[in-house]
Amino acid sequence: MGIITQIKKSLVSDSNNCLHKNIIKVKNIVYPPNINMGDLSLPCFELANILHIRPHEAALELKKLLSKKKNKYLSSIQVTGPYINFIINKKILAKNLLKEIKEKQNKYGKLKVSEKKKIMIEYSNANTHKEYHIGHLRNICIGDSINKILETNGHNIFPVSYINDFGIHVAKTLWCLKEYYKDKIPQKNKGEFLGKIYADSTNKTKENPLAQDLISFLMKRIESREGEDYKLWQKTRNWSIKQFNEIYKELNIEFKNIYYESELIQKGLKIIKELKEKKILIESNGAIIADLNKYNLGILVIMRSDGTALYPVADISLAIQKITKHKLDKSIYVVDVRQSLYFKQLFKLLELMGYKQDLVHLSYEFVKLPDGMMSSRTGNIITYSDLREKLKTKAKEEILKRHNNWSLRKIEKTATTLALAIMKFEMLKVDTNQIINFNFENALKFEGYTAGYLEYTYVRINSILKIFYKENIDTIFSEINLSILNNKKEHELIIKMAKYPEIIKKAGNNYNPSEVAKYLFELAQITNDYYHATPILKSDEELRSARILLIESVNQIIKNGLGLLGIEVLNEM
Repeated sequence: MGIITQIKKSLVSDSNNCLHKNIIKVKNIVYPPNINMGDLSLPCFELANILHIRPHEAALELKKLLSKKKNKYLSSIQVTGPYINFIINKKILAKNLLKEIKEKQNKYGKLKVSEKKKIMIEYSNANTHKEYHIGHLRNICIGDSINKILETNGHNIFPVSYINDFGIHVAKTLWCLKEYYKDKIPQKNKGEFLGKIYADSTNKTKENPLAQDLISFLMKRIESREGEDYKLWQKTRNWSIKQFNEIYKELNIEFKNIYYESELIQKGLKIIKELKEKKILIESNGAIIADLNKYNLGILVIMRSDGTALYPVADISLAIQKITKHKLDKSIYVVDVRQSLYFKQLFKLLELMGYKQDLVHLSYEFVKLPDGMMSSRTGNIITYSDLREKLKTKAKEEILKRHNNWSLRKIEKTATTLALAIMKFEMLKVDTNQIINFNFENALKFEGYTAGYLEYTYVRINSILKIFYKENIDTIFSEINLSILNNKKEHELIIKMAKYPEIIKKAGNNYNPSEVAKYLFELAQITNDYYHATPILKSDEELRSARILLIESVNQIIKNGLGLLGIEVLNEM
C-alpha cells in the first residue's frame, strides 16, 4: 500500500468516525485539478444529500469535525465551495515516500491483492507465411505490457501465444512460391522472404484464372498431412517460426506456452462434429455454421462448403483446453478491433457449450501510415525489421554527435536499446481504443511525448548521481534530513511520485499501458522543470543529500515504469 493510499484511508476513517456513519469511501477522495487548491479533495455533494443540507454547508461541517481529529498526515484543511481540500504534511510525506522507494527499489509500485487471480493472456497471434509488421508490434507490446502490469498488480499471469500456421493464407503463399519463386529462395531471412511472397501473391492470383482453385486444392493437400506439399509447409513454417523467435528474443518477450493452429485442428474437427450432432451447429449450403441471430450476433461460419476449416475450429479447441487444463480465473485475448464481433460470437458459442469462464477480448485499434492503412496483401506495410534498422541508423547518428569516442560495440548496443525503446513506446503511449498514425520523424525526437525524452531524463539524472556518489560513496539514507524538502516544486514532484502505485492499479484495471506512459511523461516534465529551477549539486551539504535522494527516487520510478512497458533504461546516451 502506497503512502497516498494510507493517507486516503486515514481521511476516510476519520470522516466516517466524525459522521458516525460509513458514508465516505476511498474512491471519494480525489485530486484537485490544480495543485494550488490542495493535495487531496473530498466533494461533499453526496454527503449533503444524506445530511439534507447544502454542499458548502456539508463541507464546512465536516471540516470542523475533522479539524478536531488532528490527522498526523495533514498540515491543514480548507474549504472551497462544496469541496474540502487537504494539504498533506510535506515532511511526513517526503520521509515515508522516499524511505519506501529506497527500501523497495525495483519492487516499488508492486501491489498486493486480497484475491490473487490466475490470468492467461494470449497475444502475438501472428500468421506464419506472412510478414511481421508494425501492426503485429502493437499487439505484442500491448500483450507484454499488460502481462507485466497485471503481475505487478499481484496476480498470477500465464502469457501464451497462438500462431496461425494452417490457414488459406499459407496455401496462397506456397502456391506463389512454387509457381514463381522456387529458384529464388535466399540463404538468410527466409521468414521475411515468405512475407514478400504473400504480398505478391495477391497480384499473381489476379493474373491466373485458375489460381483460386489451385490454392484451394493445395490447402486440402496440406490438411491431409501427406505428400510433398505437406513437407513444403513444414519446411517453410519453420522459416516463419525462426523469425518470430528471433523477434521475441530481441524484444525480450517470453511465453509460457506457444500454441499452433495445426496442432489444434484435428481435435477441433472432432468437437465440431459433436456440436453438429447436438444441433448447436447446423449445416447451411454445404457449410457448417453457428446461427447466433437470436443473440443479435449473426452467423458464424465454422467450416467452408469445400470442407476446409476456418479459425473457429482451432479457437474452440484451444479455448476448451485453456479452461479445462489450466483452471483459469480469467482468459484475455489481445486481438485487433476488427475481430470484436468474432470474439463475441466465439464467447457465446462456448457459453452454449456449457463452459463458464471470464473471457475478455482486449481489442486495439490499427496502426496507420501517413499514406493510409497497412495491408499485408498489398505490401503497404512497414516491416518490423525495416523499422528497427531505420531507428537504429538514426540513433547511431545521434550518438556519434555526442560520443564520437565510443567503441563501435557500445554504439551498436546503445542504438539497439534506444531503437527498441522508441518502437515500444510509440505502440504503448496511445490508448488501445485510438488509432496510431505512425510518424517516423516524431518517434525519433528527444523532446515531447517520446521514449527519447524519458531516456534522456533518466540519463541526465544518472549523470548527476554519478558525480555525487563518486565523492559521497558512504552516504547513509537514514542520516539524510528529508524535512528540508519543502519548497513548492519539491512537493509537486513528491506528490506525483506518490501517485505511482495508483497508476499501476488503474492501468491494470483498465488493461491500459498508456496510463503508465502518460504518467512517466508527466513525471519527467516535472522533474526537468525542477532540475532547471533548483540547484542540486551546488546546494549546501545537507540539502544536496536530500535532493540527491529525491531525484534518485525519481529515476527508480522511471526505471520501474519503463520496465512495465518492456523498455530498458539507458545509463548513457
